[in-house]
Amino acid sequence: MALAGASGVGKTFVARALAARCAEADPRAVIRWVGATASASHIPFGAFSHLLDLAPAAESATLLHAARLALCEGVDEARTMIVVDDAQHLDELSATLLHQLMLHTRVRVVLTLRDGVDAPDAVTALWKDQLLVRVEVEPLTAAESAELVSSVLEGPLETATADQLYAISGGNPLFLRHLVDEALRTEALRCAHGVWQLRGETPLSRELATLIRRQLALLDPDAMQVMRYLAIDEPLSVRDLSELVGADAVERAESAGAVTVTVRGADTVAQARHPIYTECVRADLGVLGGRRLASELVAQIAGRGPDHVSDRLRVAALSLDTDTPLGADELISASWEAMRLGDLLLGEQLADGALAAKDHLYARLPLSHSLAWQGRGAEADAVLSVVDVDTLSESDLVVWALPKTANQFWMRGESEKARELLADVRGKVTDPAGRDVLDALSATFALNAGEIEKSLRIAEGVLDSHIAGPLAIAWASATAALCDARLGRIESVPALAERGLQTLPPGLLRFTIGMGQTTAALLDADSAGAEALARRALEFAGIQQPGRAIGDVLLAHVLVARGAFDEASALLLQSAVALNDTGYSWGPLALMLQARVLGQRGDQRGAAAALARAEAAFGTRSAMYAPELCLARAWTLAAGRDLPAAIAEARRAVVTAEDSGQLGVAVFAIGDAVRMGDGRIADRAQRVCGRTQGVLAPLVARHARALATADAAGLAEVADAFAAHGMLPTAADAAAQAAVRFAAAGSGAAELIARSSARTWARACGSPSTPALERALTPLPLTGRERGIAVLVAEGLSNKAIAERLCVSVRTVEGHIYRSCTKLGVADRLELAAAVGAGVLADSPPARGQTVRR
Repeated sequence: MALAGASGVGKTFVARALAARCAEADPRAVIRWVGATASASHIPFGAFSHLLDLAPAAESATLLHAARLALCEGVDEARTMIVVDDAQHLDELSATLLHQLMLHTRVRVVLTLRDGVDAPDAVTALWKDQLLVRVEVEPLTAAESAELVSSVLEGPLETATADQLYAISGGNPLFLRHLVDEALRTEALRCAHGVWQLRGETPLSRELATLIRRQLALLDPDAMQVMRYLAIDEPLSVRDLSELVGADAVERAESAGAVTVTVRGADTVAQARHPIYTECVRADLGVLGGRRLASELVAQIAGRGPDHVSDRLRVAALSLDTDTPLGADELISASWEAMRLGDLLLGEQLADGALAAKDHLYARLPLSHSLAWQGRGAEADAVLSVVDVDTLSESDLVVWALPKTANQFWMRGESEKARELLADVRGKVTDPAGRDVLDALSATFALNAGEIEKSLRIAEGVLDSHIAGPLAIAWASATAALCDARLGRIESVPALAERGLQTLPPGLLRFTIGMGQTTAALLDADSAGAEALARRALEFAGIQQPGRAIGDVLLAHVLVARGAFDEASALLLQSAVALNDTGYSWGPLALMLQARVLGQRGDQRGAAAALARAEAAFGTRSAMYAPELCLARAWTLAAGRDLPAAIAEARRAVVTAEDSGQLGVAVFAIGDAVRMGDGRIADRAQRVCGRTQGVLAPLVARHARALATADAAGLAEVADAFAAHGMLPTAADAAAQAAVRFAAAGSGAAELIARSSARTWARACGSPSTPALERALTPLPLTGRERGIAVLVAEGLSNKAIAERLCVSVRTVEGHIYRSCTKLGVADRLELAAAVGAGVLADSPPARGQTVRR
């Protein structure tokens, strides 16, 4: 077998593993290891010198024959394996010896080859003549890279960090190992709240830099110059590179395996085969050399008249590192353009350059926006605080007040002060267009403060204005789209979302639009469409934080409805950590969603921890999510087997949503209450759902009515309907409720079918542990309270702990345990725990190490 691939991709590791497996399978196996090197490539039998003792003056044919005999003497050829590492460096006689061993003996051969380096003809003939199989050892995929790093770190890895490490390493295991080691050493890679995050620069270790420099040293000077230009910026047009260093140099760099050339649209571009190559080259460039190369690139790209936005941004960014940067006005324009495309860091860099060139309000504006959108509220406030407001014109006062109050509301946590300042500024403004944009921001504040109908009135006023500018339209459209979705008026959402997106909204506003779109899609029971919308929005975020975390929360809220609990939980865990130090309302929402996921999985401790963090982070800027916070409490209580309290909290979520006019949210809350077993909410469900647009509302109302009337067939029908719409958690619970009622009616066949459906859909969700599923899939002759206490016993809680959790007396708990033991015919708590089985739903035994107090 010939293992071929790039340096560091793992060829030697695989070869060693094959040799080890051979030795393990056959104790009498003989393993010969041969390491070829460039320094020994001109020495006859240089690679095999440690295995051979040959007469120096013999002819080649005699030497080859003697070498073959020496290698096979005294061993069973069929049990002999020769492993040749870096076979591209074999001298001609060693390569010929290897070829003859394959032709004339039964010795097994494994060799490794580096791509992009010519190997001796005798070696390449081995697979051309089909004497052995050539296997390409590919780099790790992005998923494999993330899994490997997570396993090494023994903890979850933030998705954005995983993407960043993969982008730099290209999936090369050797590069990846050095990157992680150095990032750990410099504390650029650190663990926060159980999630590993990479922040700041990604330094190269000395060992990795030495390895890369050794490979790059093989390039000729012109090909190396190609790498230097790519170190300044990549990818670069082959046309531009050819103008700068010549087409032959680009071809040689590609032939050497240092550069890849691809067709991108109407252009052909070149970039380093591994991003880490240019990282290393960049580190070796001096300041003056780097500025000279950047100046040459700017002149080249600008000279042909860049007509694409990426080229314009490239010229602007490169010019910052030259002696002649673009003017302040051009940099300001480029900064806004970068942020519209979601690149907040580039927007910050360009705005910084503009401010350095000209200390002016209009240079401070994009800088403050970029810093605030990154969650760096104190820095954003400092940028604007130096402005003398009393000297500003009316129009300048408006543009200053927008980022000042927005940052104050969200990032600084001074929501009321922000609203007061915004109202004060509006009172000083007479221009209608200026008032429109201030009103649009005011509508956004009202939305987040939970004043949904007020927010919508203000936003609609802006949208009806004939003079409102693009920024006012963007804010007002995003706000109105989310308002209408939460109010249950979903028919208007697509048009509002489209109007907002057409303005190319700045920063992260498109995620607000995305939340409106996905909420509306879920209310229309189009969960697949909601997921598609969320994933499309996530593509905009890239790997930059906090945008990536916000996009992950948007996707997770859809995945929770669809039952993809594993993926949702992983996204929410890392998003909550990434958003922890920002003021975005997405942070508390992530924690609320996490509590609901963990609660549905029966993880009371995890749900309670997430809930506590959500409650601590909750405030005016996230008040619209008050119903979601109630649902987080409800599922946490359900996980603790306090079902009456859980149902009461779910009802509170319904009331909270309805009182604030959020009928769409009330529909979701009613659905959760019914899943928990609330049979007394059917009338409210009928009233609320009858006033809400979309497919979901009548389905939820039918579910509530079927549960209230113990209509087993009706429950089975709505379960099938929920499953058809991809809402599997609700489908599983409805089927479980149907099974229990079929059993009570003595309909054995129907019960089995419903129970089977519940189990199938529950498994598709990762086998959650909701009250309905526990009751149906744990067929024990116990009441709901007895079953809940029995499960807590199985989890190892003492009677006192159970009593404290359920807010009852210890004697009450003891009574329930006694009656449960009597019904089940068991002697004590230990046998009761065994009878209940902590892992019945997942078809698995209780967790290892779990203890049960007698």
